[in-house]
Formats: sequence, C-alpha cells, structure tokens
Amino acid sequence: MNKEQFFGSALVMSGPSGVGKSSILRSMGLTLTSQMHFSVSRTTRARRNDEIDGQAYHFISEDEYQKHVDNGDFLEHAEVHSFYYGTLKKELDFIKNGWNVVMDIDVQGMRQVKSSLAGDPFYSPRLLTVFIMPPSFKELERRLRGRKTEAEDAIQRRLRNAVKEMEAWREYDYLIINEDSEATAMTLVSILNAAHYKTDKLTEETWKNEPMQ
Repeated sequence: MNKEQFFGSALVMSGPSGVGKSSILRSMGLTLTSQMHFSVSRTTRARRNDEIDGQAYHFISEDEYQKHVDNGDFLEHAEVHSFYYGTLKKELDFIKNGWNVVMDIDVQGMRQVKSSLAGDPFYSPRLLTVFIMPPSFKELERRLRGRKTEAEDAIQRRLRNAVKEMEAWREYDYLIINEDSEATAMTLVSILNAAHYKTDKLTEETWKNEPMQ
C-alpha cells in the first residue's frame, strides 16, 4: 500500500431526523471499531433519557457553545430545530493516524465542512459525503412517532425540515436508502474501505523509487 493510502477518510453522513442514523452508527461500530472514530458533536439541546453524555453528543450550555464559536474551534456549527450543534476541528486529527472519522451532521453542516476543507490538499480529497434517505416519507413519519420522545408540534417541525433536507441529496457523493440499518452500515464500511484507493488522494508515486528488476 502506498503510504498515502494509509491515512483515513472523513465521512459526513446526513439524513432527516428519524431516518435511522443512530442505528446505522451502532452497526458500523460493531463492524469496524478498530479503524473508525465517531465524531461526537457538541449540542445545546437537552439530553434524552436514553442518551449518555459523550456518546450521542456532548451536551453543553449555550455559554460553552458560544466560547467555541468565538475561539474558532468548530469545523462546522449550526442551529437546528431551535438548538445549536457543532463539530470541533480537532476531530479530524484521527485521519493522520489511519482512522476513518465519521460525522453525523445535517445538510447545513455538510456544506460548511465542504467549504472549510475546500482547497486543503490533505483533507479535501479525503472527504466523503453520504445522504441517508428513508424508504418513503410515510415510513419516516412512522419512525419519528415510534420514538415517543417529542410532542406533536416538534414532530411536525421535523417533518417539514425533512422535506427541505431531502431535496439536497444531489449535493452528496453517495445516496443510500436505509431499509435495514445493518445493510446500510455495511455499505458505508465498503465505501470507506474503497476510499483508500482513490487516486485523488495520491501525490507521490512511491513505486517509482523501487529498483528495476
């Protein structure tokens, strides 16, 4: 393997609320834990009963969030569903150690990441974007209601936002319809494995240094 193929990739995964991203990430963790770092975003929203701080999100105050903004710490940050979310730049450090970094962020965040990394000779060719789509809008609504964590007005807001988010699918490198979280996770792992061999990552032709036989 060329030494530049050792480095990992930054995979941005987006999709409407309720599409099953958390289940996909759990399945990916069971499949390839030794080579994958799951970026944990900061958020000002309240922690749900089944969430553990530092796993799904780092739950922080609005004051803490603003300090990160003021210090320029975020790779991307945005307001979503009346709460603030952000991914720290330092999450990408794992890539140089051969790890893939997986980021679960929304369409706004994906656009910011693309803009932040545009022109960067190391990180830009190592960015992969994947949009996760539900099998149908009806199924998305069923999944949202099945969580039983939000009031009706919050569900309706998420459904309205989902329509806008799904219109952005052509801005992504890949589209996966999530009918089964384990199958979707395996597809994502395959994308990450194949990305090591993309030619736009390579700047050195190390094989030319080998002596002729």
